[in-house]
Amino acid sequence: MPVPDVIPIKHEPDFHADTIGTYQAGQFFASVTGAYPKDHVPGPDWQTQMRWYAVLHRFDPAGFHAGSEIWSAGRNQKDRRDATQRAQAKLTEWLTALPDRTYGDIAIRPFQLVVDEITFGLLIEKRRGRRTWAELHPQGLGFASPWDGLYST
Repeated sequence: MPVPDVIPIKHEPDFHADTIGTYQAGQFFASVTGAYPKDHVPGPDWQTQMRWYAVLHRFDPAGFHAGSEIWSAGRNQKDRRDATQRAQAKLTEWLTALPDRTYGDIAIRPFQLVVDEITFGLLIEKRRGRRTWAELHPQGLGFASPWDGLYST
């Protein structure tokens, strides 16, 4: 089954797709997500190398990307969650400001932008010998046939 022009994403409370829905001007996908810098070297300090971001992607009613707010909260210090707490506070501020916000399912079109040398967006991907799917970056949520809005991580 080919990739549809508009990818459905199901609202899933208390999980990866819990802060998605509609607002006065269209649709939104919001999250706090971690991403590694381009020069990341895996090792025992992986948690302190990850940068944390508050992300708010906005879409028009037809699912076209209308803009994004992406804010870096920095990195967590060893054994502390400072950056994730800052990112969550920023995300809460943005969500509160969305007029007529309602959480629920959305349907959006692929898009891509780069911030801090990190790719954000919904990209169509295909690896040799495998089926084609859509993946939300940097969250790593994959959407595929039967295109029912459910994702895998």
